[in-house]
Amino acid sequence: MSLLIHSMSEFSDIILHGLQIAGARNIAEVGAEFGGMSQQLAAYARVAGGSLTSIDPAPKAEFLAWARQTPEVRHIAEPSHDAMPKLSDIDAWVIDGDHNYYTVINELRIADQIARRDGRPLLALLHDVSWPCARRDCYYAPDRIPEEHRHPHSFEGGVSLGQPGCLPDRGFRGAGSFAWALHEGGPRNGVLTAVEDFRAEAQTEARPLAWAHVPAVFGLGVLFDSSAPWAPALAEMIVPWHNNKLLAALEANRLRNYLAVIDWQDRTAEAA
Repeated sequence: MSLLIHSMSEFSDIILHGLQIAGARNIAEVGAEFGGMSQQLAAYARVAGGSLTSIDPAPKAEFLAWARQTPEVRHIAEPSHDAMPKLSDIDAWVIDGDHNYYTVINELRIADQIARRDGRPLLALLHDVSWPCARRDCYYAPDRIPEEHRHPHSFEGGVSLGQPGCLPDRGFRGAGSFAWALHEGGPRNGVLTAVEDFRAEAQTEARPLAWAHVPAVFGLGVLFDSSAPWAPALAEMIVPWHNNKLLAALEANRLRNYLAVIDWQDRTAEAA
């Protein structure tokens, strides 16, 4: 069995309960990877009599094999900004794609435009709203980000707790599969910053959006229209998890241990 320390599927109980409270049937997912969360969303949609649209330009082979034999699943092999505007009648958005400011704020803008056009309250569930992507961009495909919105970045450098810069050949890094922005913090940098700026945009239109942040496994964010008929019930469910101090302490401990293992592996490789 593969070991994933970052899967959104760890939040499946919260996510599926939230979808049930909102009466969601048709779900759009951005980012499939191996399909762990996709399978649970599809099972939910099947029972609800709905569908799952999964957007990922390059998912893993395991996902593709599963999706081909799952009738309620439609896979769109395009970047999110290209695929999302083509959708309609979406009740909830599960966003776990490219973890950077430009991608995420525009995914939220598109989801909001579609929700308002179709007369649906916005419900978006986002991964990676905690460290390391909360205040630092991560790029799987930097060439898709316009230059003026792209921070200086490195495919080789790594990140570590309490280190605002990028460490050469140390820390949590993508080994060529993804790049980190060279600096943490500042304007238009990171997933949580994108959520905050999007909420500020909605506030200027007198459309307050409720927000909850579950501080575990790189962070789950739940963003929803506070005027939706199901909003009070969803808020009641999610509030105990919001900024939960115990979860945050456990996550900090998990990250310290994870980074210690990476450091041990690096030192062992150097000694060899």
